[in-house]
Amino acid sequence: MTAVVDQTCAAFARVSGDDLRVPLVQGGTTTYANFDLAASAPALATVADRIQHLLPYYASVHRGAGYASRISTECYEAARGSVARFLDAGDDQVVVFTRNTTDSLNLLAGCVPGETVVLDIEHHANFLPWTRHGRRVVRAADTIEETLRRLVAELCARPAALLAVTGASNVTGEVLPLRRLAEIAHQCGARLLVDAAQLAPHRRISLRDTGIDYLACSGHKLYAPFGAGVLVGRRDWLDAAEPYLAGGGAVREVGVSDVAWASAPQRHEGGSPNVLGAAAIAAACDALGAVDAEALVAHERQLTERLRAGLAGVPGCRVLRVFADSSDCVGIVAFTLDGYEPGHVAAYLSAEHGIGVRDGRFCAHPLLARLGVAAALRASVGVSTTSEQVDRLVGAVARLVERGTAWNYACTGGLWSPSPETRPLGGDSAGGAAPCLR
Repeated sequence: MTAVVDQTCAAFARVSGDDLRVPLVQGGTTTYANFDLAASAPALATVADRIQHLLPYYASVHRGAGYASRISTECYEAARGSVARFLDAGDDQVVVFTRNTTDSLNLLAGCVPGETVVLDIEHHANFLPWTRHGRRVVRAADTIEETLRRLVAELCARPAALLAVTGASNVTGEVLPLRRLAEIAHQCGARLLVDAAQLAPHRRISLRDTGIDYLACSGHKLYAPFGAGVLVGRRDWLDAAEPYLAGGGAVREVGVSDVAWASAPQRHEGGSPNVLGAAAIAAACDALGAVDAEALVAHERQLTERLRAGLAGVPGCRVLRVFADSSDCVGIVAFTLDGYEPGHVAAYLSAEHGIGVRDGRFCAHPLLARLGVAAALRASVGVSTTSEQVDRLVGAVARLVERGTAWNYACTGGLWSPSPETRPLGGDSAGGAAPCLR
């Protein structure tokens, strides 16, 4: 672990599974190196501890007078305050608990009173939902500056209700200038939505300072993988829209032929809520909010630069990026390797080295097509990633180029796997059931 994190937040950086041992296809075990944090991050130890503490008190929220129910209700409502403080939400912004970022964006899509402008580099979650009231797609330029000019031209030429952008690309990690985007949107009479699924775990965000109107993020990327997400945003659109889910919890009064709906956030939280998920997000926000933000950024920047430089030194390795002038990135690096399908490389890294990465198109098909690749590999770092793990990943990729694989691999149904598979995965694998399934 880097010295800066050793000195400021070593205890904070502990996550569940830090010492996980995984089997290797050639025999033996090794400590797992998780470079798939951009997909789903393990729970911070402090998050897991809070959930364990709450579990005995788990009960219905807003629906019981019993002591456990009162405790669960208090924890659930207090979680809104933790999220609001972490994101520095404005007085007119409310916290709605959802399932994940995709759920949050679909919820908001039903509230937008007009068209939405998006870029062509978005995750599908911030691309597909906006067709409900009209979506206009602006092609991102090769530079951020030109992209901003294109957005200004589009919004000025044809007014829109919302500009929806990613805070940090889930493919390349590149960060967009959110304050400037908010200014552009507001000058043109629109509001700004930020998909912060990849930004919130890595950067401190102030909704007040940046002028962001709506923000969505997921617990499972924020070191709180317990099935919840959040939508934070201005109340008026949320109060004026039809409830996202009609049912108990979203109403004030119900008659045989009429209904009085609750105001936001309850208006859009129909059904029994996920109190454990909300409490987990709150715990993660409290932990991330207490750590030195500059130290965390420095830690991840050093690791990301080390990873980029290491991969750039491997023959045939191409590191992907969207913008020629991007200067700020979170800990995500996408790359390809000449002569190898990404799925083959990912299977090799897992089977022979105990390293987890992501391969494919990352729910961003238009962006991958734009980058000129059918698929890619993605390695992502986080609070618990170490320099030694980065060197281990780079060394494994370099070894593949120099010597090839030590095992045979086959692609079946689009999935690359060792042949034969000797690790215990469950199903029909030669190794039998995985430990967690026994």
